[in-house]
Amino acid sequence: MNKKIYLSIAYILLSISLFAQTPSHYYIQIHTNKGDALLKLYNETPKHRDNFMKLAKEGYFDSLLFHRVIENFMIQGGDPDSRFAADRQELGNGGPEYKIPSEIQPQLIHKKGTIGAARDDNPEKKSSGSQFYFVQGRVFTNAGLDSLEQFRLKGAKLSDLQRSTYTTIGGTPHLDGNYTVFGELLNGVDMIDAVAKVKTDDRDRPLENVRMSMHLLTKREAINYERVQNGLEPKLGFFTKLFDSLKSPYYTLP
Repeated sequence: MNKKIYLSIAYILLSISLFAQTPSHYYIQIHTNKGDALLKLYNETPKHRDNFMKLAKEGYFDSLLFHRVIENFMIQGGDPDSRFAADRQELGNGGPEYKIPSEIQPQLIHKKGTIGAARDDNPEKKSSGSQFYFVQGRVFTNAGLDSLEQFRLKGAKLSDLQRSTYTTIGGTPHLDGNYTVFGELLNGVDMIDAVAKVKTDDRDRPLENVRMSMHLLTKREAINYERVQNGLEPKLGFFTKLFDSLKSPYYTLP
């Protein structure tokens, strides 16, 4: 075979191989002055996934506060009014004009380290366009879950998944079925614990400002993260960087 033809074919095959790769999820690196964490957004909740990804990509969350913190429960942020808020200013009402339709899934529960969408008391359980919370919660005994079923859940029974999760990892089981859970931290869960320890006022606002910034992993960063998780070396070579430079650094999931 002619050497030029062989090289052309090899070039085409390499190009197809590189461009065909698409990460399985969206990932967001979260930075705070109390630690960093990596968030994976669930594909089972595509409306929440795509909305949060878009806002993070646009820098919407950068410099916002965790404006509501309750230890052993959750830490909440995403109110754009918090960016330039005065000390002790009441927060929690800001956000886009739109709401996101509920995507509550029985298998996506409020275990420690998950992210849920905040909402008001609307009967359709639609979510805020930007406000969210990270679950801290606590670990329960089976007796504690029995009590929860009887009194707080009014006799409703927890699933085997819920019981096994809340007696080991912990979380906030009484929120299940009422709020959309749409992702989880893959590392840096101790960031939640650190934020949850800050002192708060009578409105649960931290007396010490805890700000956040978010970075949506690029296609290459996400691919390399998934490669490392599968025991493979990340692709960082010259040709990888060359071909990556020819396309958008971001990607779209179905």
